[in-house]
Amino acid sequence: MERLLLIKYGEIHLKGQNRPFFKRALKNRLIQGLKPLGCYVHEQDGRIYVTGYDPLDEDRVLERAKHTFGIVGVCPALAVEKEPEAMYAAALSMLERAGAGQGDFTFKVKARRQDKSYPQNSFEICADAGGYILDRMPTAKVDVKKPQYTVEIEVRDRAYVYSHEEKGVGGLPVGVSGRGVVMLSGGIDSPVAAYMMAKRGLEVEAVHFLSPPYTGEPAKEKVIALARRLMEYCGPIKLHLVHFTEIQEQLYERCEESYLTVLMRRLMCKISEAIANKEGGQALITGESLGQVASQTIGALHVTDSSVEMTILRPLIGMDKVEIIDIARAIGTFDISTLPGEDCCTVFVPKHPATKPNLKRAVREEERLQVEELIAAALQKTEVITLLPT
Repeated sequence: MERLLLIKYGEIHLKGQNRPFFKRALKNRLIQGLKPLGCYVHEQDGRIYVTGYDPLDEDRVLERAKHTFGIVGVCPALAVEKEPEAMYAAALSMLERAGAGQGDFTFKVKARRQDKSYPQNSFEICADAGGYILDRMPTAKVDVKKPQYTVEIEVRDRAYVYSHEEKGVGGLPVGVSGRGVVMLSGGIDSPVAAYMMAKRGLEVEAVHFLSPPYTGEPAKEKVIALARRLMEYCGPIKLHLVHFTEIQEQLYERCEESYLTVLMRRLMCKISEAIANKEGGQALITGESLGQVASQTIGALHVTDSSVEMTILRPLIGMDKVEIIDIARAIGTFDISTLPGEDCCTVFVPKHPATKPNLKRAVREEERLQVEELIAAALQKTEVITLLPT
């Protein structure tokens, strides 16, 4: 009898002839995330299994598997020989582990016979397993419509028995949709944007803009903590820390005050695009939501988009703040985002930012700066941190 995790995937089933590519990507992501815990990941007959871990680490292994994009369900299971006594004893054990037997309870057995050479059909397996359980658990009753507990038996190369399924995050395996660079602030929105694009299979790198001495070490530590939290879903993350102070100071000294925010966003996009081009990125990702602040009006977004050739992905564009916060809480970034720590976007904020900026005017204001030199200097000072699962 071997304890293991049985992995179920969802959307990958719809990929037709490309399904093997997506399955390999999912398996590789699982290996990458679970190898530090001593796990072995293998696939057989349309199922992925995680084995080899210390039973004391099962909760940690389960959490990492659940947080792997592409997985819709994770079932702690027992693998036994395809022999009735072993299968039914495993079913009884799984019910007991689930808490059944502490008073009256109802249950049902579900069976799937993938191995058609096995002599009993699914109905016979269910009936015999149910009888075995009833003989040994006198407070049990069968209820096939609304049972309190369900135990499932899959007859494959071996018999796999489980009694509950932990919900996974779904989506597509990270990397199958290419690579993107997220402009990661210390706020609530951009980590959620990174999460949502990684869920659609995009491998994510992050760019954060520092403005020392106006922003201090707490701001830097906060964004590193956010990247570490995202790593639990997105896998390894390379974080680029860009020194932005000189650019902001020149913007403040030379450009129209009402255009400061949109000009800052344009230069952030230019720098992020340069990093993306160097790293093989195919898109930029931001946490902008339409109308949330002055830099996120239709006009401001148009001026921002015009600063780069690369596609800018905005997965939060139609969401309100409450919806974004709900996701941030669910993925564990909200509490980090609300820690103290000045963000560079709060430095030199204009009193009356332009909500309907004109593109030609923005370009004229930008021409007051030596943009290429400023970007090159900022890139030269950029610090890179690679965060890996442990």
